[in-house]
Amino acid sequence: MMSADQRETEFLKQCIRYDDTEERHRLEERITQIQRDERIVRRAVWLMALLIALAMAGLSYAAIFMMDYPLDLSEWTGRLLVKLLCALGGGSVICLFVFLGLGAVYRKELDRRREDCRRLALKVLESRLGLPRDVLLPATVDGHEPLPNGNGAAAKTRS
Repeated sequence: MMSADQRETEFLKQCIRYDDTEERHRLEERITQIQRDERIVRRAVWLMALLIALAMAGLSYAAIFMMDYPLDLSEWTGRLLVKLLCALGGGSVICLFVFLGLGAVYRKELDRRREDCRRLALKVLESRLGLPRDVLLPATVDGHEPLPNGNGAAAKTRS
């Protein structure tokens, strides 16, 4: 299922495909690369969350069960296991925050590229269709308000 941002990006990519310039090809390629990188970072975030959960489960197991059965494992092995689980959890937490920051950077970059897509799509539409007909004039003509079709006072006197 696609999010609203993904749907908007796909729509904008479809709009700019009517333009066959180098700028469009570069823009589309860059958006595709950013989306790919963003998916990779999202998967890495899930992996780090999983590793943190596993490290916490291992530490919980060690805290509960290893104290009851000290004869099963030597004291050295138990300490080594706890240190490894702490290192795994701590490293995963650090990586999680780094990947979240990297995901935010990719999101901002994708937002900038979508804005470039909007600009290019508008340029393509204007080149193919001309300016929109219902552009309002900024000032009134002869004291009359401009009409939505942009004809101003002349159209008002006809009606």
